[in-house]
Amino acid sequence: MIKFQRVSKIFESGSKKVEALKDIELTIQKGDIFGVIGLSGAGKSTLLRTINLLEYPTSGEVIVDGENLATLSETELRKNKKRIGMIFQHFNLLNSKTVFENIAMPLILSGKPKKDIKLRVEELLHFVGLEDKAGVYPDHLSGGQKQRVGIARALATNPSILLCDEATSALDPHTTESILKLLKRVNEEYQITIVIITHEMEVIKQICNRVAVMKDGKIIETGNVFDIFSSPSTEIAKNFVQSVVRDDIPQNVYELVQTTNSNQKIFKINFLGSNSGQSVISTLSKRFNVQVNILLGNITELQGIPFGHLIIELIGTQEEIDRAELYALQQNIKIEEVVENVRSKPRVDISGFVGNTVHG
Repeated sequence: MIKFQRVSKIFESGSKKVEALKDIELTIQKGDIFGVIGLSGAGKSTLLRTINLLEYPTSGEVIVDGENLATLSETELRKNKKRIGMIFQHFNLLNSKTVFENIAMPLILSGKPKKDIKLRVEELLHFVGLEDKAGVYPDHLSGGQKQRVGIARALATNPSILLCDEATSALDPHTTESILKLLKRVNEEYQITIVIITHEMEVIKQICNRVAVMKDGKIIETGNVFDIFSSPSTEIAKNFVQSVVRDDIPQNVYELVQTTNSNQKIFKINFLGSNSGQSVISTLSKRFNVQVNILLGNITELQGIPFGHLIIELIGTQEEIDRAELYALQQNIKIEEVVENVRSKPRVDISGFVGNTVHG
Protein backbone atom coordinates (compact mmCIF):
# COMPACT_ATOMS: atom_id res chain seq x y z
CA MET A 1 0.00 0.00 0.00
CA ILE A 2 1.12 3.55 -0.77
CA LYS A 3 -0.27 6.42 1.31
CA PHE A 4 0.24 10.12 0.73
CA GLN A 5 -0.47 12.09 3.89
CA ARG A 6 -0.69 15.87 3.35
CA VAL A 7 2.24 15.78 0.92
CA SER A 8 3.48 19.07 -0.52
CA LYS A 9 6.52 19.77 -2.70
CA ILE A 10 7.98 23.22 -3.33
CA PHE A 11 10.74 23.86 -5.87
CA GLU A 12 12.85 26.96 -5.33
CA SER A 13 14.93 28.81 -7.92
CA GLY A 14 16.41 31.97 -6.50
CA SER A 15 13.54 34.01 -5.14
CA LYS A 16 10.97 32.07 -7.16
CA LYS A 17 8.96 29.27 -5.58
CA VAL A 18 6.81 26.73 -7.40
CA GLU A 19 4.40 24.58 -5.38
CA ALA A 20 4.32 21.40 -7.47
CA LEU A 21 2.26 19.36 -4.97
CA LYS A 22 -0.31 20.83 -2.62
CA ASP A 23 -1.47 18.88 0.43
CA ILE A 24 -1.91 15.54 -1.37
CA GLU A 25 -4.04 12.89 0.36
CA LEU A 26 -4.17 9.61 -1.55
CA THR A 27 -4.15 5.86 -0.92
CA ILE A 28 -3.09 3.28 -3.50
CA GLN A 29 -4.01 -0.26 -2.50
CA LYS A 30 -1.76 -3.28 -2.95
CA GLY A 31 -2.42 -4.87 -6.34
CA ASP A 32 -3.91 -1.74 -7.91
CA ILE A 33 -3.09 -0.54 -11.38
CA PHE A 34 -3.50 3.08 -10.42
CA GLY A 35 -3.51 5.83 -13.04
CA VAL A 36 -2.69 9.48 -12.41
CA ILE A 37 -3.80 11.76 -15.23
CA GLY A 38 -3.55 15.48 -15.81
CA LEU A 39 -2.31 18.10 -18.22
CA SER A 40 1.36 19.11 -18.46
CA GLY A 41 2.50 20.82 -15.28
CA ALA A 42 -0.24 19.29 -13.13
CA GLY A 43 2.32 17.66 -10.80
CA LYS A 44 1.94 14.05 -11.95
CA SER A 45 5.62 13.18 -12.33
CA THR A 46 6.56 14.95 -9.11
CA LEU A 47 3.92 12.90 -7.29
CA LEU A 48 5.32 9.68 -8.75
CA ARG A 49 8.92 10.57 -7.89
CA THR A 50 8.09 11.14 -4.22
CA ILE A 51 7.23 7.43 -3.94
CA ASN A 52 10.83 6.31 -4.53
CA LEU A 53 12.33 9.57 -3.22
CA LEU A 54 13.72 10.79 -6.49
CA GLU A 55 12.00 13.86 -5.06
CA TYR A 56 11.72 14.36 -1.30
CA PRO A 57 8.46 15.91 -0.09
CA THR A 58 8.80 19.40 1.37
CA SER A 59 6.18 18.44 3.94
CA GLY A 60 3.93 15.49 4.67
CA GLU A 61 4.68 11.78 4.45
CA VAL A 62 4.68 9.10 1.76
CA ILE A 63 4.19 5.71 3.42
CA VAL A 64 5.21 2.70 1.32
CA ASP A 65 4.20 -0.70 2.69
CA GLY A 66 4.00 0.76 6.18
CA GLU A 67 7.31 2.67 6.11
CA ASN A 68 8.16 6.32 5.60
CA LEU A 69 11.23 5.94 3.38
CA ALA A 70 12.35 9.50 4.11
CA THR A 71 13.11 8.53 7.74
CA LEU A 72 15.27 5.50 6.92
CA SER A 73 19.04 5.33 7.12
CA GLU A 74 20.99 5.30 3.86
CA THR A 75 21.53 1.54 4.11
CA GLU A 76 17.87 0.83 4.85
CA LEU A 77 16.77 3.18 2.08
CA ARG A 78 18.90 1.40 -0.54
CA LYS A 79 17.41 -1.92 0.57
CA ASN A 80 13.84 -0.64 0.42
CA LYS A 81 14.29 1.07 -2.94
CA LYS A 82 14.89 -2.37 -4.48
CA ARG A 83 11.18 -2.99 -3.87
CA ILE A 84 10.30 -0.14 -6.23
CA GLY A 85 10.99 -0.46 -9.96
CA MET A 86 10.57 2.36 -12.46
CA ILE A 87 10.22 2.75 -16.22
CA PHE A 88 10.51 5.98 -18.18
CA GLN A 89 9.13 7.70 -21.26
CA HIS A 90 12.51 7.68 -23.03
CA PHE A 91 13.58 4.26 -21.72
CA ASN A 92 16.86 5.42 -20.03
CA LEU A 93 18.85 2.47 -21.36
CA LEU A 94 22.66 2.37 -21.47
CA ASN A 95 23.51 2.45 -25.17
CA SER A 96 26.98 1.02 -24.52
CA LYS A 97 25.49 -2.10 -22.93
CA THR A 98 23.63 -5.00 -24.52
CA VAL A 99 20.03 -5.87 -23.70
CA PHE A 100 21.28 -8.59 -21.34
CA GLU A 101 23.66 -6.18 -19.61
CA ASN A 102 21.00 -3.48 -19.22
CA ILE A 103 18.61 -5.90 -17.53
CA ALA A 104 21.40 -7.31 -15.37
CA MET A 105 22.62 -3.91 -14.14
CA PRO A 106 20.43 -3.66 -10.98
CA LEU A 107 21.47 -7.19 -10.02
CA ILE A 108 25.16 -6.46 -10.62
CA LEU A 109 24.90 -3.36 -8.45
CA SER A 110 23.22 -5.48 -5.76
CA GLY A 111 26.16 -7.88 -5.76
CA LYS A 112 24.22 -10.94 -6.92
CA PRO A 113 26.22 -14.02 -8.03
CA LYS A 114 26.74 -14.32 -11.80
CA LYS A 115 24.81 -17.59 -11.94
CA ASP A 116 21.76 -16.02 -10.29
CA ILE A 117 22.01 -12.98 -12.56
CA LYS A 118 22.06 -15.16 -15.67
CA LEU A 119 19.01 -17.14 -14.56
CA ARG A 120 17.02 -14.03 -13.64
CA VAL A 121 17.86 -12.14 -16.84
CA GLU A 122 16.97 -15.14 -19.00
CA GLU A 123 13.66 -15.49 -17.15
CA LEU A 124 12.86 -11.83 -17.76
CA LEU A 125 13.92 -11.93 -21.41
CA HIS A 126 11.43 -14.75 -21.90
CA PHE A 127 8.72 -12.87 -19.99
CA VAL A 128 9.01 -9.73 -22.15
CA GLY A 129 9.47 -11.70 -25.39
CA LEU A 130 13.05 -10.67 -26.20
CA GLU A 131 14.93 -13.97 -25.89
CA ASP A 132 16.58 -13.39 -29.28
CA LYS A 133 17.75 -9.85 -28.41
CA ALA A 134 20.04 -10.61 -25.45
CA GLY A 135 23.23 -9.59 -27.29
CA VAL A 136 21.72 -6.65 -29.18
CA TYR A 137 22.48 -3.00 -28.35
CA PRO A 138 19.64 -0.50 -27.74
CA ASP A 139 20.35 1.46 -30.94
CA HIS A 140 19.16 -1.58 -32.91
CA LEU A 141 15.83 -1.90 -31.09
CA SER A 142 12.44 -0.39 -31.83
CA GLY A 143 10.76 1.88 -29.29
CA GLY A 144 8.52 -0.93 -28.10
CA GLN A 145 11.47 -3.29 -27.69
CA LYS A 146 13.38 -0.65 -25.72
CA GLN A 147 10.45 -0.26 -23.35
CA ARG A 148 10.28 -4.03 -22.91
CA VAL A 149 13.94 -3.95 -21.87
CA GLY A 150 13.08 -1.13 -19.47
CA ILE A 151 10.29 -3.20 -17.95
CA ALA A 152 12.54 -6.26 -17.60
CA ARG A 153 15.25 -4.15 -15.94
CA ALA A 154 12.68 -2.66 -13.53
CA LEU A 155 11.55 -6.17 -12.58
CA ALA A 156 15.06 -7.53 -12.04
CA THR A 157 15.10 -7.05 -8.25
CA ASN A 158 11.60 -8.52 -7.74
CA PRO A 159 9.91 -5.24 -6.77
CA SER A 160 6.47 -5.05 -5.19
CA ILE A 161 5.77 -1.68 -6.86
CA LEU A 162 6.33 -0.53 -10.45
CA LEU A 163 6.28 3.18 -11.30
CA CYS A 164 5.55 4.14 -14.91
CA ASP A 165 6.32 7.74 -15.90
CA GLU A 166 4.60 8.41 -19.26
CA ALA A 167 5.83 4.96 -20.29
CA THR A 168 3.85 4.86 -23.56
CA SER A 169 3.94 8.52 -24.60
CA ALA A 170 6.77 7.99 -27.10
CA LEU A 171 5.12 4.96 -28.72
CA ASP A 172 2.64 4.51 -31.56
CA PRO A 173 -0.89 3.26 -30.72
CA HIS A 174 -0.26 -0.39 -31.70
CA THR A 175 2.95 -0.57 -29.66
CA THR A 176 1.26 1.24 -26.77
CA GLU A 177 -1.43 -1.45 -26.67
CA SER A 178 1.17 -4.24 -26.57
CA ILE A 179 3.10 -2.55 -23.75
CA LEU A 180 -0.09 -2.04 -21.74
CA LYS A 181 -0.94 -5.73 -22.16
CA LEU A 182 2.54 -6.58 -20.88
CA LEU A 183 2.07 -4.33 -17.85
CA LYS A 184 -1.26 -6.04 -17.17
CA ARG A 185 0.61 -9.37 -17.13
CA VAL A 186 3.19 -7.90 -14.75
CA ASN A 187 0.38 -6.97 -12.37
CA GLU A 188 -1.42 -10.31 -12.62
CA GLU A 189 1.52 -12.75 -12.69
CA TYR A 190 3.86 -11.00 -10.26
CA GLN A 191 1.17 -9.35 -8.07
CA ILE A 192 2.94 -6.01 -8.48
CA THR A 193 1.22 -2.71 -7.68
CA ILE A 194 1.55 -0.39 -10.68
CA VAL A 195 1.31 3.40 -10.65
CA ILE A 196 0.97 4.93 -14.12
CA ILE A 197 1.45 8.62 -14.91
CA THR A 198 -0.14 9.67 -18.19
CA HIS A 199 -1.93 12.44 -20.05
CA GLU A 200 -3.79 9.91 -22.23
CA MET A 201 -7.20 8.71 -21.04
CA GLU A 202 -6.92 5.77 -23.44
CA VAL A 203 -4.17 4.36 -21.19
CA ILE A 204 -6.44 4.68 -18.13
CA LYS A 205 -9.28 3.05 -20.04
CA GLN A 206 -7.25 0.03 -21.14
CA ILE A 207 -5.41 -0.96 -17.99
CA CYS A 208 -6.21 0.93 -14.76
CA ASN A 209 -8.72 -0.06 -12.09
CA ARG A 210 -8.47 3.26 -10.21
CA VAL A 211 -7.55 6.78 -11.26
CA ALA A 212 -6.73 10.19 -9.79
CA VAL A 213 -7.11 13.42 -11.77
CA MET A 214 -4.59 16.19 -11.05
CA LYS A 215 -4.64 19.92 -11.72
CA ASP A 216 -2.23 22.60 -10.48
CA GLY A 217 -0.57 20.30 -7.96
CA LYS A 218 -3.82 19.04 -6.44
CA ILE A 219 -5.84 15.86 -6.78
CA ILE A 220 -9.25 17.12 -7.81
CA GLU A 221 -11.00 13.80 -8.38
CA THR A 222 -10.33 10.15 -7.63
CA GLY A 223 -12.26 6.89 -7.88
CA ASN A 224 -12.59 3.61 -9.72
CA VAL A 225 -12.31 3.87 -13.48
CA PHE A 226 -15.95 3.01 -14.21
CA ASP A 227 -17.21 5.74 -11.87
CA ILE A 228 -14.89 8.34 -13.39
CA PHE A 229 -15.87 7.35 -16.93
CA SER A 230 -19.59 7.20 -16.22
CA SER A 231 -19.95 10.19 -13.87
CA PRO A 232 -16.94 12.54 -13.94
CA SER A 233 -17.53 15.35 -11.46
CA THR A 234 -14.93 17.91 -12.60
CA GLU A 235 -14.64 19.70 -15.92
CA ILE A 236 -11.11 18.44 -16.58
CA ALA A 237 -12.17 14.83 -15.91
CA LYS A 238 -15.13 15.26 -18.27
CA ASN A 239 -12.79 16.54 -20.98
CA PHE A 240 -10.44 13.58 -20.53
CA VAL A 241 -13.34 11.09 -20.65
CA GLN A 242 -14.80 12.70 -23.76
CA SER A 243 -11.44 12.31 -25.50
CA VAL A 244 -12.14 8.56 -25.66
CA VAL A 245 -15.90 8.25 -25.03
CA ARG A 246 -18.22 10.89 -26.47
CA ASP A 247 -21.05 11.08 -23.95
CA ASP A 248 -22.40 14.52 -24.79
CA ILE A 249 -25.56 14.97 -26.88
CA PRO A 250 -24.65 16.18 -30.37
CA GLN A 251 -26.36 19.29 -31.73
CA ASN A 252 -28.10 17.31 -34.45
CA VAL A 253 -29.89 15.24 -31.78
CA TYR A 254 -31.07 18.40 -30.06
CA GLU A 255 -32.40 19.57 -33.41
CA LEU A 256 -34.47 16.38 -33.68
CA VAL A 257 -36.50 17.28 -30.61
CA GLN A 258 -38.97 20.06 -30.02
CA THR A 259 -41.09 21.16 -27.08
CA THR A 260 -44.67 19.94 -27.05
CA ASN A 261 -47.43 19.65 -24.49
CA SER A 262 -46.73 15.93 -24.07
CA ASN A 263 -45.03 14.63 -20.96
CA GLN A 264 -41.58 13.30 -21.77
CA LYS A 265 -38.01 13.45 -20.56
CA ILE A 266 -34.63 12.50 -21.97
CA PHE A 267 -32.18 10.44 -19.91
CA LYS A 268 -28.64 9.14 -20.24
CA ILE A 269 -28.13 5.55 -19.10
CA ASN A 270 -24.61 4.21 -18.45
CA PHE A 271 -24.01 0.48 -18.46
CA LEU A 272 -21.13 -1.93 -17.85
CA GLY A 273 -20.79 -5.58 -18.87
CA SER A 274 -23.94 -7.68 -18.60
CA ASN A 275 -25.93 -4.65 -17.44
CA SER A 276 -26.58 -3.79 -21.08
CA GLY A 277 -28.65 -1.04 -22.61
CA GLN A 278 -30.95 -3.59 -24.23
CA SER A 279 -31.98 -5.14 -20.90
CA VAL A 280 -32.60 -1.73 -19.31
CA ILE A 281 -34.86 -0.57 -22.12
CA SER A 282 -36.72 -3.87 -22.28
CA THR A 283 -37.38 -3.80 -18.54
CA LEU A 284 -38.60 -0.20 -18.45
CA SER A 285 -40.96 -0.69 -21.38
CA LYS A 286 -42.46 -3.88 -19.89
CA ARG A 287 -42.86 -2.76 -16.29
CA PHE A 288 -44.17 0.76 -16.87
CA ASN A 289 -46.67 2.45 -19.13
CA VAL A 290 -44.04 4.44 -21.01
CA GLN A 291 -42.85 4.62 -24.60
CA VAL A 292 -39.06 4.31 -24.87
CA ASN A 293 -37.21 5.83 -27.84
CA ILE A 294 -33.47 5.48 -28.41
CA LEU A 295 -31.96 8.75 -29.58
CA LEU A 296 -28.27 7.89 -29.44
CA GLY A 297 -25.93 5.13 -28.31
CA ASN A 298 -22.21 4.61 -27.80
CA ILE A 299 -20.25 1.57 -26.67
CA THR A 300 -16.58 0.93 -25.97
CA GLU A 301 -14.60 -1.32 -23.61
CA LEU A 302 -13.03 -0.79 -20.21
CA GLN A 303 -10.32 -3.46 -19.87
CA GLY A 304 -12.24 -5.80 -22.15
CA ILE A 305 -15.63 -5.23 -20.48
CA PRO A 306 -18.36 -3.54 -22.58
CA PHE A 307 -19.08 -0.02 -21.37
CA GLY A 308 -21.32 2.58 -22.92
CA HIS A 309 -24.32 4.80 -22.69
CA LEU A 310 -27.70 5.33 -24.28
CA ILE A 311 -29.61 8.56 -24.68
CA ILE A 312 -33.28 7.61 -24.42
CA GLU A 313 -36.60 9.43 -24.43
CA LEU A 314 -39.38 8.36 -22.08
CA ILE A 315 -42.90 9.40 -23.08
CA GLY A 316 -45.85 8.93 -20.75
CA THR A 317 -47.51 10.45 -17.73
CA GLN A 318 -45.32 12.24 -15.22
CA GLU A 319 -46.11 9.55 -12.66
CA GLU A 320 -45.07 6.66 -14.93
CA ILE A 321 -41.86 8.41 -16.02
CA ASP A 322 -40.96 9.09 -12.38
CA ARG A 323 -41.68 5.46 -11.44
CA ALA A 324 -39.49 4.22 -14.29
CA GLU A 325 -36.62 6.50 -13.24
CA LEU A 326 -36.92 5.48 -9.58
CA TYR A 327 -36.93 1.80 -10.53
CA ALA A 328 -33.75 2.23 -12.58
CA LEU A 329 -32.01 3.96 -9.67
CA GLN A 330 -33.13 1.20 -7.27
CA GLN A 331 -31.55 -1.37 -9.62
CA ASN A 332 -28.23 0.52 -9.38
CA ILE A 333 -28.54 1.61 -12.99
CA LYS A 334 -26.71 4.87 -13.59
CA ILE A 335 -29.43 7.07 -15.07
CA GLU A 336 -29.57 10.85 -15.19
CA GLU A 337 -31.96 13.31 -16.76
CA VAL A 338 -30.37 15.42 -19.49
CA VAL A 339 -33.24 17.17 -21.29
CA GLU A 340 -36.77 17.90 -20.05
CA ASN A 341 -40.12 18.27 -21.84
CA VAL A 342 -39.04 17.36 -25.37
CA ARG A 343 -40.31 15.16 -28.11
CA SER A 344 -38.29 13.78 -31.01
CA LYS A 345 -39.12 13.54 -34.66
CA PRO A 346 -37.18 10.95 -36.75
CA ARG A 347 -35.08 8.62 -34.59
CA VAL A 348 -31.34 8.07 -34.88
CA ASP A 349 -30.56 4.58 -36.17
CA ILE A 350 -28.50 2.76 -33.55
CA SER A 351 -27.33 -0.60 -34.87
CA GLY A 352 -26.54 -3.20 -32.24
CA PHE A 353 -29.30 -2.09 -29.88
CA VAL A 354 -33.00 -2.90 -29.80
CA GLY A 355 -35.44 -1.27 -32.21
CA ASN A 356 -35.69 2.48 -32.18
CA THR A 357 -39.09 2.65 -30.52
CA VAL A 358 -40.34 0.36 -27.77
CA HIS A 359 -43.88 0.54 -26.42
CA GLY A 360 -44.82 -0.57 -22.94
